[in-house]
Amino acid sequence: MNLPNKLTVARLILAPVIFVWFYTTDIFSGMSDVVYSSVLAVLYAVMELTDLFDGIIARRHGLVTDLGKVLDPFADVIQHMTFFTLFLTKGIMPVWAFTVIFWREFFQCFMRMLLMGKGKPMAANIFGKAKTCLYAFSSVLGFSVRIASVTGFQKSWMQTVLTVVFALAACVSVISFAVYVKNVVKEGTLSSMTR
Repeated sequence: MNLPNKLTVARLILAPVIFVWFYTTDIFSGMSDVVYSSVLAVLYAVMELTDLFDGIIARRHGLVTDLGKVLDPFADVIQHMTFFTLFLTKGIMPVWAFTVIFWREFFQCFMRMLLMGKGKPMAANIFGKAKTCLYAFSSVLGFSVRIASVTGFQKSWMQTVLTVVFALAACVSVISFAVYVKNVVKEGTLSSMTR
């Protein structure tokens, strides 16, 4: 396994570790909310940086693999949905935005599986890239709002701005999926699939 894929696997491992250790157990029950939120923010930054570097390294050194083409977007979904779940349970992310993004991501995974079955990887589109950027931006804002709330510095406008960003992320995620579906139908990639 090459270095970019190892970085991607590290993200896949880190997401459930973060979720279990820092949310569902009381291992760190003595940790203050500020420290807890700050540690999560740092771990999130590490995950985003590994995502950035695995792509740069793979393209720059000709290490793009079939496994990486599937593994990287899967790790993206696991990573973002882990943090969105944390935001949802802390009342930071609206339920409707989480639900739209959740459904979109699972339908996208299903579409990716269908296309891989036909030997055709799903190429990224501009809306998909914008969606990923909005997911990352909303996560950064989510951590900022969380830290601000536990330290007493949160202002009412902060949650409003974050809700607007979550709404944009949800809308762009639906648009990007619609573009993927349109392209698949236009190309007729799945027209020969037995039913």
